[in-house]
Amino acid sequence: MSGVDPRSGVTILGATGSIGVSTLDVLARHPDRYRVVALTAHRQVDRLEQQCLRHRPRYAVMVDEQAAHTLARRLQRAAPEVEVLAGRAALAQVAALPECDQVMAAIVGAAGLVPTLAAAAAGKRVLLANKEALVMSGQLFIDQVQRSGAELLPIDSEHNAIFQCLPPPLQRRTGAQLTTLGIERILLTASGGPFRTAPLSQLASVTPEQAVAHPNWSMGRKISVDSATMMNKGLELIEACWLFNATPRQIEVVIHPQSVIHSMVSYSDGSVLAQLGNPDMRTPIAHALAWPERIGSGVAALDLCQIGRLDFAPPDEQRFPSLRLARAAITEGGTAPALLNAANEVAVAAFLDRQIGFTAIPVLIEECLQRLPATAADSLEVVVDADQRARHLAESLLPPLARRIPAA
Repeated sequence: MSGVDPRSGVTILGATGSIGVSTLDVLARHPDRYRVVALTAHRQVDRLEQQCLRHRPRYAVMVDEQAAHTLARRLQRAAPEVEVLAGRAALAQVAALPECDQVMAAIVGAAGLVPTLAAAAAGKRVLLANKEALVMSGQLFIDQVQRSGAELLPIDSEHNAIFQCLPPPLQRRTGAQLTTLGIERILLTASGGPFRTAPLSQLASVTPEQAVAHPNWSMGRKISVDSATMMNKGLELIEACWLFNATPRQIEVVIHPQSVIHSMVSYSDGSVLAQLGNPDMRTPIAHALAWPERIGSGVAALDLCQIGRLDFAPPDEQRFPSLRLARAAITEGGTAPALLNAANEVAVAAFLDRQIGFTAIPVLIEECLQRLPATAADSLEVVVDADQRARHLAESLLPPLARRIPAA
């Protein structure tokens, strides 16, 4: 029909974060294929303003209402075609817009759950960078995807690597089982973070500055701390169970400090398929945007000769107790993963605010899981209630764990 824009419309939930910025970089390389429909942020007015001026979305959302007012005033002259919306409800609104074909779900933490579910309910191609949506709602989320006919493509480098190594029936979510397709194990790689070899006696004195200094990846502060505790890998294990219809026993975590092999799939005939690439999130973003086609991402080609060696080791659960807690949560099922995620978000925020020490993070999480019994996660209301109960309990447990951490 004349006048219809043939390009794929993209909404980015969490445009000012590292994933959002990388997504816009990839989109800008292919203006003939993609157009930006909506960009959202919490309160980073300056950055979202610059993104709006550069990419000219139809909508811009600021969760913070005062920030939205400021952005609207600034764009009134420079980009009057951009409509500024405010509040959390607007996130779900732009995720379900008719002109939006794909939604990059990149809001960190539980705050991304509702708009990501809205995108799934609207039948969009959901590019899932917000692992908490699946960690918290699990079966509810998968059921919504299946009901609406949405496409669910993983953006985490590890899950995207697994996806690329799977046979087509599993990629297209036909309900096939891993074992019926000859898959024995999923090998989920982990860098080990900045404290992989640090003496255990030094972990208690780790500062926030040290914890966010990831050796391979450039990420936000919260996810960087999760990587340092390996809770990030625990959340990814839970996410992988839902994404690939796997049991916790079918997923093995492997420490791979170079972050070149992003994950592997082991088959019954002895084959192990791996996806390799430089540690740059633009690769999985470009893969998911264009799947099943391939497009340029701007990432440099991998030079194996320059890398020279690839190392692997099993994770040390004494060093990384968060990994054990995550595996226990998905094994228990129900609301246990939502409780785990909420307690972790409170603990990480407290650590970054220098209220508790680094090694207190898993202590707080385990205490919450022991005190709050898991129930069946049979509705969004139940999941949200579990999230809130865990947050309130975790916050009440902070004072006994409080310890100021000196600045670096």
